[in-house]
Amino acid sequence: VATSPAAWLRLPALFFSYLFHPLFIIAYTAAYLIYGQTDLYLGAAEEKKFRTLLSILSSNLFLPLVTVLLLKGLGFVQSIQLKTQKERIIPYIACITFFFWSYYVSKKLGDPFELRAFLLSLFLTASVALLLNNYFKISMHGLGLGGANALLVCMLFAGNMRDGFLLALSFFITGLVSTARIKSGSHHPFEVYLGYITGFLVQVFAWWFLL
Repeated sequence: VATSPAAWLRLPALFFSYLFHPLFIIAYTAAYLIYGQTDLYLGAAEEKKFRTLLSILSSNLFLPLVTVLLLKGLGFVQSIQLKTQKERIIPYIACITFFFWSYYVSKKLGDPFELRAFLLSLFLTASVALLLNNYFKISMHGLGLGGANALLVCMLFAGNMRDGFLLALSFFITGLVSTARIKSGSHHPFEVYLGYITGFLVQVFAWWFLL
C-alpha cells in the first residue's frame, strides 16, 4: 500500500513530477530529435525545424493539456493529476486520437525515421495504457520515461548517437522521477515498473515495425 510521503519529500517529489511530466517528456524528446540530433535535419532550414516542432507540440502537448483542463472545468475529473483510473479514460482516448494524427502527418511529410518511430510509439503506448488502465493505474511518467529511454537505446545501437552521455542522463532522470512518484505516494512501485517496461517495449516495437 502506498504510504504518505514525509513532509520534506513532498516539494522535491512534486517538482520533479511536474518538470518531467509525461507531456513534457514528449516535448523534450521531440526537441532533441529536431535540434539536438543535427544529422536528422542536416541542411534543413530553421523555419522547417521550428514548424515541425510546433506541429508536434500542438498535437502532443497543447491539445492533451487543453483536454484535461476542459475536463477539470466541466467537473469530469477532480484533479489535473488524474489520480484515479476512471479519470484517465477520456484523456487516454483523446491522446490516442491526437497521437495518431501526429504520426500520420509526420509519415505523410516524410519526417526522419527516428521521429516517426517516436510518434508511432506514442500512439501505441497510449492505446496499450488504455487497455491496462482497466486493471492498474499504470504510471504515465513510467510510460514516458521508458519510451524515451528505449528510443535513445535504439538510436545508440543504430549508430545515430555520438556518445552515451545523454542515455546515461536519461536513466538517471528515470530513477529520480520514478523514486519521486513512489515516495510521493502517487503510485505503488509495481505501477511505476509496469509503466516503464511497457513504454520501453512499445518504443522498441515501433522502431522495429518501421524498419
